[in-house]
Amino acid sequence: MRLSVLAAALATYASAASGALTWSLQKASSPTADQADAYAKIEAAMTKAVARYHRFTDARKTIRVYYSPGVPTAEANYNGDLRFGADRSYMTERTAMHEIAHTLGVGQTAAFDQRCAANNWPTATPLLQSWDGPSAKINCGGGHFWPYGLNYESEWSETNGNRHVQLVNAMLADGM
Repeated sequence: MRLSVLAAALATYASAASGALTWSLQKASSPTADQADAYAKIEAAMTKAVARYHRFTDARKTIRVYYSPGVPTAEANYNGDLRFGADRSYMTERTAMHEIAHTLGVGQTAAFDQRCAANNWPTATPLLQSWDGPSAKINCGGGHFWPYGLNYESEWSETNGNRHVQLVNAMLADGM
């Protein structure tokens, strides 16, 4: 189903934490049991992720969140659309944070691609080096970055979650 058709068929449920990032989960007006379960998990993940972003950045974005069972994992783009698929193992704070980074420009803007290609991160690289030593560098590929890109569940820790947001914030300062 096309996104515009899906969006028109759904009622909007607004759920925004205080701060610069706001989000809303698009919900069916009469959800099935599967949808209701997904909505609860997505809301929990987004609430935690946005709260962590608010602790470490003043980035601004309006994010529209969808439950789209056909999506294999989760996906997001710079226009602010973020979709979680049916696999509940991806309805986590880590996944939400990773996808929020895409809405902010990670892997989505020409500036991100150019900075990655040139390894030109005047704010983000020194921050990374303060944690991981003077030889640490930001690696990019396939629209993602590492370390601290939270690309896989195995990368999750409280420290890595905090560093992820701080690194994304530094990338924004660098003009991502």
